[in-house]
Amino acid sequence: MEIEELENKAAEPGFWDDPEKSQVVLQRTKALRTKHERYKKLVSAAEDLAVLVQLGIEEQEESVVDEAKQELERVRAEYSAMNLQTLLVGEFDKNNAILTMHAGSGGTESQDWVEMLLRMYMRWAEAKGFSPKVVDILDGEEAGIKSVSVIVTGENAYGFLKSENGVHRLVRISPFDAAGRRHTSFASVEIMPELDDGIVIDINPDDLKTDTFRSSGAGGQHINKTDSAVRITHIPTGIVVACQTERSQFQNRDNAMKMLRSKLYELKQKEHAERIEDIKGVQMDIAWGSQIRSYVFCPYTMVKDHRTEHEEGAVDKVMDGGLDGFINAYLVSEAQNAEAARRAAQ
Repeated sequence: MEIEELENKAAEPGFWDDPEKSQVVLQRTKALRTKHERYKKLVSAAEDLAVLVQLGIEEQEESVVDEAKQELERVRAEYSAMNLQTLLVGEFDKNNAILTMHAGSGGTESQDWVEMLLRMYMRWAEAKGFSPKVVDILDGEEAGIKSVSVIVTGENAYGFLKSENGVHRLVRISPFDAAGRRHTSFASVEIMPELDDGIVIDINPDDLKTDTFRSSGAGGQHINKTDSAVRITHIPTGIVVACQTERSQFQNRDNAMKMLRSKLYELKQKEHAERIEDIKGVQMDIAWGSQIRSYVFCPYTMVKDHRTEHEEGAVDKVMDGGLDGFINAYLVSEAQNAEAARRAAQ
């Protein structure tokens, strides 16, 4: 049993000599214990439900039947949630996620759309027990956000969020249009796994240009008084990453380097086409015809994913973080596609 193996490793002499590696082992052990406890609780709930059903049959009490129905729905929901996690088998699915959004053409309208998407993902992450943290943000001139980067911390954060990678399209009556006309806006969502220390990325310090500046986003008085924000440019590739939300320059640089490592690894994997889809998926222009999902507020309300055909009519619920239906449909679809490909190759 893996838990026992990890516990034995933690008991070995010299385990604490490398604090970073020891933390990885402890975190993995904790995650496995949590899963095991969750499984045992589900089995116990199913057994209790069987007893309750038998009692209802013997007593023929309608109140017992109603209670059994409610408990059955709860057990089914928990089983579905646990079963879904078995689909997260990608190399990086267990990792934290780096979420980056950019406004498409359209100025204030698209920038407001990015701010709406940021709120949606923050609410979803918090409801799932993840810890989302904005690390870089560029506000729009009038309203909204031009671009924003968020690190979502928690087991399987990348595995769930990878379904969101692509262009998202909004159709609504614009609050910025005095004539009340309908507008279509686009925003790109990029999802990458935060790499752990087991992935070695050689970065030559001479290839880096580091700039410091005063933070422009939210953070109180302190954040605007010191040049604590950090922007790192990888000169050979032109990749630029930034972090401005921590209170110290050191912390901001550490977060920026994490994002740079992930981006460089992603770039490296593009040289191997058979693996790139596991990292980020196919990228398209932030424009009409390339969207993975449409959010329609007018003339009717509907959110539709164009890859899985999953759709929901309660657009407000979706914008409040109700993304599980879309994420689940994507994961099931990907598992089915992988199985079909495996069979075809036999």
